Amino acid sequence: MTSTIDITSIGKPPPTARAKRRHVRSLTGDWPEVDEKGQEKWPKGDEKSWKAALRGVTTESPEISKSIVNHVQTSLARAPYNIDDFGAYQAAALSVRDNLIVNWNSTQLEYSRKSPKRAYYLSLEFLMGRTLSNALLNLGVLDNYSSSLSSLGFSLEDILVQERDAALGNGGLGRLAACYLDSSATQELPVWGYGLRYKYGIFQQLIKADDGTQLEAPDPWLDHQNPWELPRLDVTYEVRFYGNAQRWDEGTGRATWSGGQEVLAVAYDVMIPGYGTKNTNNLRLWESKPKRGFDLQSFNAGNYERSVESSNSAAAITSVLYPNDHTSFGKELRLKQQYFWTAASLADMLRRFKHLEKPISQFAEYNAIQLNDTHPTLAIVELMRILVDEEEVPWDGAWTIVTNTFFFTNHTVLPEALEKWSVPLLEHLLPRHLQIIFDIVSHPAIIRESSLFLQSVEKKFPGDREKLSRLSLIEEGFPKQVRMANLAVVGSRRVNGVAELHSDLVQKNLFPDFVEFYGKSKFGNVTNGITPRRWLDQCNPSLSALITETLKIERNVWLKDLYKLEGLLAHVNDSEFQARWAAVKHQNKERLALFVERQLGIKIDASALFDVQIKRLHEYKRQTLNILGVIHRYLLIKSLKPEERKKVVKKVVFFAGKAAPACTLFKMSTLLPLTIRLIVNVARVINADPDTNQYLSLFFLPDYSVSLAEILIPASDISQHISTAGTEASGTSNMKFCLNGGLLVGTVDGANIEIAEEVGEDNVFFFGHLTPDVEDLRYQHTYHPIPVEEKSPALAHVLNTVSSGIFGGDGVYEPLLNTVRQGDFYILTDDFDSYIRALEMVDEAYSDRTEWIKKSIRTSAKMGKFSSDRAIQDYAQEYWNIESVKL
Repeated sequence: MTSTIDITSIGKPPPTARAKRRHVRSLTGDWPEVDEKGQEKWPKGDEKSWKAALRGVTTESPEISKSIVNHVQTSLARAPYNIDDFGAYQAAALSVRDNLIVNWNSTQLEYSRKSPKRAYYLSLEFLMGRTLSNALLNLGVLDNYSSSLSSLGFSLEDILVQERDAALGNGGLGRLAACYLDSSATQELPVWGYGLRYKYGIFQQLIKADDGTQLEAPDPWLDHQNPWELPRLDVTYEVRFYGNAQRWDEGTGRATWSGGQEVLAVAYDVMIPGYGTKNTNNLRLWESKPKRGFDLQSFNAGNYERSVESSNSAAAITSVLYPNDHTSFGKELRLKQQYFWTAASLADMLRRFKHLEKPISQFAEYNAIQLNDTHPTLAIVELMRILVDEEEVPWDGAWTIVTNTFFFTNHTVLPEALEKWSVPLLEHLLPRHLQIIFDIVSHPAIIRESSLFLQSVEKKFPGDREKLSRLSLIEEGFPKQVRMANLAVVGSRRVNGVAELHSDLVQKNLFPDFVEFYGKSKFGNVTNGITPRRWLDQCNPSLSALITETLKIERNVWLKDLYKLEGLLAHVNDSEFQARWAAVKHQNKERLALFVERQLGIKIDASALFDVQIKRLHEYKRQTLNILGVIHRYLLIKSLKPEERKKVVKKVVFFAGKAAPACTLFKMSTLLPLTIRLIVNVARVINADPDTNQYLSLFFLPDYSVSLAEILIPASDISQHISTAGTEASGTSNMKFCLNGGLLVGTVDGANIEIAEEVGEDNVFFFGHLTPDVEDLRYQHTYHPIPVEEKSPALAHVLNTVSSGIFGGDGVYEPLLNTVRQGDFYILTDDFDSYIRALEMVDEAYSDRTEWIKKSIRTSAKMGKFSSDRAIQDYAQEYWNIESVKL
């Protein structure tokens, strides 16, 4: 029977400890009872019979084969004569999941026994990628599963590609969260992730055949079920929307929230295995369901639409990642998502804390909550509501708990990208939470001055009304807006950026008044990282094997201590090692070439230089600069004589990424799909031109995903990270490319700077203006513009060529081109010539193959800093104050 927990009743314990333990067991499945001496006792039945029947992790091939066949026969109800590759994938995945569950149960039991401080990572996105290969790697059973599948008539390689990427994220934010979960489990840290179980992801990207237009289709990734999730139908919480908030008249700040709509949050668990350890953590995803589903009375009365209205309204909350917020309905749905997710997650954390039988005042001593960007900021307000209204904690005490529990990671340097919600919408959807937000700001009924934020600001900066306005959680206007970033700063213990430059800009540009008010100690930096398990060993097994052999260190050692890659520096001048390194790169390029041939029907010369840019489409990431540079190269080659062309470095350029024109969460322009359209149509012309196509080809690979990145990244010779200086918070794809021996072309921005510090500037290709120059350049563009023809004749020629219609479009590209000619906010005109010179330096360096290979080796060797293991330990030690718990 499903036990439904009312979120409004949290904190009211069962009458006895025994009853409480029964309650816990019904929710977690693993909580040992103790006798009078405090010793664990067997709960029921014959202990020997139970232990004899309990299974462990299946690691040997005969048992693995038996497990797979068992799932074919029982879980799938199929037979050997009608099982295909997809069925074999399902059976293998269920077999691996059995192993994960065994370790997962042991891990949760150990956490329950030791009661360590836990950390919770709240992220609206988790871009996990394919799970089977990662699970096999982390469990250390890859070879044995490959052998077992082979004995059953299947190839592991064919099985792995049957898995669809989990559509739970859009870009770097979600992939970072996935890397951190992997590293938390590998570092044996008690960390859980919380997110939403979207029925549809951001969208499936298709490219229209006739004109290159991006088409957006639903991504029904759950159509064939998800073998990696474990439905926890016994873990549900009620989440309220709308209704009324009635204040109490006693000056405590308390209120009663009632009425409105109640929706059920149902838990689905995804096991996260650590590498080289039994520790297996958890990603808990919430699905929305109606509290009361089908309305039989309305149905019998003939009102069929009303009979399912409640059900449809509840289910819509977790239907799609980032619903279109151009409409009031879309805005409300997105805010619903954020509250639904944070409320259910907090209810789950509070329930787990209650089992420790500790006073609520110690909540922050046992729990740290990381806010991954501003999306989960409502968790701050929700915890205040629970503490003040339900736990009856005095306002100041509750605020102390809150501000010692939360930590906030900011992921932007663009002030316009900071999230805001209108006061009328909050008042309509979450009336109690708006009251609390105003109380945090300044409420006369709450006497204690320490909780009156603006009064504290006024006391410190008397008479400074402008500073008071900038620091306020409320932005004046029509309608008024709640600044979620300000709320996250005020309600968190510490705030961090994700690269050294970004963290500096966060303090100087985004939140300088908060730094002045709180002091610099509240603000810090944790440079992003990537997991080397997926982004080297899994996606580039040949390179991983070469590294292991060369270093003479076990793979499971250096994959958990990436600084050991520095040992490769001793082999940089070894000609045999250079040859083997180059052979691995060529092998990966041939793999990508075969992939493109199968997808697009075009053959690629794997001896050419492979140039890759794969990112979410955004003006500040400047895919437009890249494609204009490709056109420049094409026109230059076209102008050469046949004999001169033979001296040109052959190049293949790859783009991949999605443009979401309806998604103002990222402030994306409706012009971004034009960039994709231009890339696709330029590719058609270049790839069909017999004069140039053996020297330059171009491809846009649709429907970018983690799995596609795993093919592109190992094959790159160079990758482009060319954001306008001061606009990219960090980036993590730059780390992935460099770890795999691809050299970096980029601006002095984000983590590019720290990568160059590690690998040496001789091994990167920097160009463009620096961050301090950007605002002055924008000022010049606005008030003293210089025509493109004077500033960069080469760029002007490219723009005019596009306007001429050589790439089709009948003037369709003019709005995109005019953003460069007029205003040029992202300073393409100022950086273009420098960009072209950097690419010429790439050509020159690539021509010296021996020195290029040395640069590639040095780059990989110095990427130790950028492991997500290092990053997660930074959070654990400097922010969360949690320790490893080894099984």
